[in-house]
Formats: sequence, C-alpha cells, structure tokens
Amino acid sequence: MKHYNIPIFIPHLGCPFNCIFCNQKNIAQHEPAPDSSVVSLMVQKALDTIPSPEPEREVEAAYFGGSFTALDNKLQEDYLRALQPFINEGFIDGIRISTRPDFINESILEFLMKNSVKTIELGVQSLKNEVLQASGRGYTAETVFYACSLIKQYGFKLGVQLMIGLPGDSFDYDIDTAIGTISILPDMVRIYPVLVVKDTALEKLYYQGCYEPLRLEEAVDICCEMFLRFQQKGIEVIRMGLHPSEELREDGVVTAGPFHPAFGEMVEQEAFKKQALVLLHNYINTGIIDQELKLYSSYRDLSKTMGQKKANLLYLTHLSDLPRINGVQVDEQLKKDELGIGPAGSEQSAMRLARQEFIEIYLQ
Repeated sequence: MKHYNIPIFIPHLGCPFNCIFCNQKNIAQHEPAPDSSVVSLMVQKALDTIPSPEPEREVEAAYFGGSFTALDNKLQEDYLRALQPFINEGFIDGIRISTRPDFINESILEFLMKNSVKTIELGVQSLKNEVLQASGRGYTAETVFYACSLIKQYGFKLGVQLMIGLPGDSFDYDIDTAIGTISILPDMVRIYPVLVVKDTALEKLYYQGCYEPLRLEEAVDICCEMFLRFQQKGIEVIRMGLHPSEELREDGVVTAGPFHPAFGEMVEQEAFKKQALVLLHNYINTGIIDQELKLYSSYRDLSKTMGQKKANLLYLTHLSDLPRINGVQVDEQLKKDELGIGPAGSEQSAMRLARQEFIEIYLQ
C-alpha cells in the first residue's frame, strides 16, 4: 500500500526537556508552530498534491517536531479536531503523532483513540540507560518498554525513532538497542545519526574536546548493521538520516557530524556491497573458475548495487586474489533486494542471492 504523510511541524511544542543534541527552541523562534486554525488549510493544500483516492492508498496527517502528548490538553484537542472533517469525508485515513515515551499512559491513549490517532512514533533514541542519561533524555529504557507495550496493547501502529552516536554510545550499544527494539516489535523504525548542531549543549562539548561525532563512514556502517537486523525480522525502516531540510543546509547550522543529504541511500548501498561480497564468495566456493564476472540486479536496485560514483563496483573490482567484477547489469528476473552473479559474457545470472538469504549468512 502506498503511504502518504502530510507533515505538520510543531517545533518543540510540549517538550519540557532540553536534550543535549537539540536546538528546537531556537528553531521554534524562527519557525513558530502553526495555529490550529490554519492546519486545515495546510492539509487541503497537501491533499491537492496527492493522487486521487484509490484502494492501495493510505494518507495520514502527521504532527511532527514536538512532543504532542505533552502539549496543553486544549491545544491537543484543537489540533486533532481540525483534522476530523478530512477523516469523516475520507480524504485522510488517520492521524500520526510523535512524542516521548514518558508522556504515554492509559488516559492519554484513550484520548488519542477517540480522536482518530492511528500511529504513534516514539522518540526513543537509545535503550541504554547510560546513553539516555548522558543525553539528558530524562527517562530510562524501562520507560520505553512500558510505553511501547501500552501503545501496542491499545492497537496503535508503533514507530520507534533511534539515534546513533549519542554521548556515551558505541557500536555494541547501538546493536543492543536494535536487538531490544526488535523485541518490542514496532511497525516501523527511523534511524538518525547525531549531528552537532549550532547552539546546543552538544556543540559546547564538541568544542571542549569532550565529544567526538561519528565519521560518515562509521555512521553508515553502524546504521547498515542495524538496518539488516530490522530487515531480517520484517520491521520496516522508513528513514535513515535526517531530512536534508533547507535549514540544515545553511552555513553554520551543522557544526560537525555525519550529515549527508543521501545518507539513507548510502546505507542501502553498503548493504548491497556486503551482499555482493557474500554472493561472490558463494560463487567461488562452487569451484567454478572465471577470470571475469558480472553482477546482476533488478532495475530498481541498479544504482544501489553500483554504489555512489560506482564505489561498490570499484571496491569489488579491486579485491585481491578474487575474480574481477567487470560490471553490473539488469536482470529482470531478479526481485527487489536480490543479486545475481555469472560469467562476464553471459546475459543472465548463474547464481542468485536474496536479501533474507544473505542476512542469515551475514549475521550467523
């Protein structure tokens, strides 16, 4: 089903905390939250850009940027009621909100159910208490597990937002957080690498030499390891990397850290590189000896298989003591996330490797 979100940003509204990486208060000064009276105009404008209703389409109006359930109750009601006419007329299918784990309880969830909220995304960030404390999040992993359990018990779709590279974080902690998140069984996950943003407490630590952000290559590798674990369990990763908004592109906004406008694409390319390497070794292990080989992918995966500026192909081409990969070709018989390999002169793959097969080999 094709899913559309109509984003309505309410920067920092409702959040009583000032996390170490956050400058939402400064953002809110320049981008004030919309008044509930203009929300319907924003939704109508967005609906004009979405294809006409069809059986395989789902549309949600999504309140992002703040901690929705921490808002004043009257403001929550106003924001939700502004969307009811669109739901009643079938133009949107429900409402999505984002909030914090420590602002979830039974009465809150009952209120959200009565007002057509279908999806709740929690800004979890980490499941390691040391990391949560060092980042000023104000809750523990136990709070997260309780909130997620309650959300699922009430029948909402659950999204979990994670961050890598927080103070006190490590590769092992991130993998532990991914494994813990899998145990929660969310419907979707977002993974964000931490950026050092201007006028934050994290920026002060960075300039004091007390915090070192992830390098881009590190962030891609960690995110890829988490991504593959979520794929293995059928949990959809709906975003990797922050949205490359105009604000992030402005000079001086991002002080340091692994920002790249195509971060998610880079993570998927890394997954294809790892998959291609396993496929290459599988092919060699059959005893077939070819001086030159060719990779195959579906049309939609061709650029991810090649890599940015053909980085994956160049990597595989220059592996020592292995047959040379001389190119990547489309094989229409291959499914999404499936790779093939064969002699350079062939037109179809001689061996295939699906993503799930690769993950089982890679993570064993």
